[in-house]
Amino acid sequence: MKIWLNGSIVDGGEAVISVYDHGFLYGLGLFETFRTYGGEPYLLERHLDRLRGGCMELGIPFAMKADELRREITALLAANGLADGYIRLTVSAGVGELGLPVGDYSDPTVLILAKSLPVVGVDALRRGRELRLLRTRRNSPEGTVRFKSLHYMNNIIAKREMLGLNGRDRTEQIASLPSPGAEGLMLSRDGWLTEGIVSNLFFLRQGVIYTPCIETGILPGVTRARVIELARDTGYEVEEGLYTWEQLLEAEEVWLTNSIQELVPVTRLIDWDGLERKVGIGEAGALTLELLDMYRSDTEAATL
Repeated sequence: MKIWLNGSIVDGGEAVISVYDHGFLYGLGLFETFRTYGGEPYLLERHLDRLRGGCMELGIPFAMKADELRREITALLAANGLADGYIRLTVSAGVGELGLPVGDYSDPTVLILAKSLPVVGVDALRRGRELRLLRTRRNSPEGTVRFKSLHYMNNIIAKREMLGLNGRDRTEQIASLPSPGAEGLMLSRDGWLTEGIVSNLFFLRQGVIYTPCIETGILPGVTRARVIELARDTGYEVEEGLYTWEQLLEAEEVWLTNSIQELVPVTRLIDWDGLERKVGIGEAGALTLELLDMYRSDTEAATL
């Protein structure tokens, strides 16, 4: 696989990052994941705005413009023989002295990775996925709002819990193994719904769309924000607030969002004890599919 590192496209196996890079030593860096449609990165400016804001707060200079990034992504896709792809843009603090930083950085490490996109068939979309309640709680945000940071430990621990891999002696048991593509759901320290391991959460009840508010400590997802806009522009009521697992169990539809998978229908909810609750009729809901169509139409319009 070819990668882009600090201005050059090289073989991934030949790329070198210093052991003194503070992204490696302290997890000090940020990243964005997004996908291209017709070769065009969707909502790129929004991803860059979030990335720049985080870099500024961490004292990491990052001045790459959208047009420059588009050119580099186009070149990287071509180098990997991809018409479209899953893109990860990483900005690490760069090389520093051993020890916690005492000032701003000057020379960040910038990395772009590209790989093929997952394929989801119509039947799989209709069947939806399961969402499993986890005991791992969402940690507090690193700053005023959550960064999409290289320090991904909370998400990894949550993923390991879902797969039954937590526990020093590996003897901790989970009620049941997750089905392929399942997502885990974390609560806040106060017991409120937050988000999935790699997704934001929405649900529909009595004609109102609900999604946990930013104050719960969730990542302010770019796709989440766009779906809220599309829903409101179409006349749907969207409420951002504090909600419980019990309220989610009463939902008529549930879906997840992220920039790679778009909107993902949830058709089964599973609690800590392995008890399963069907969402609606057990298939992707009408509103979920309507919003997915609207979202995909928006991606097409953005590439014209």
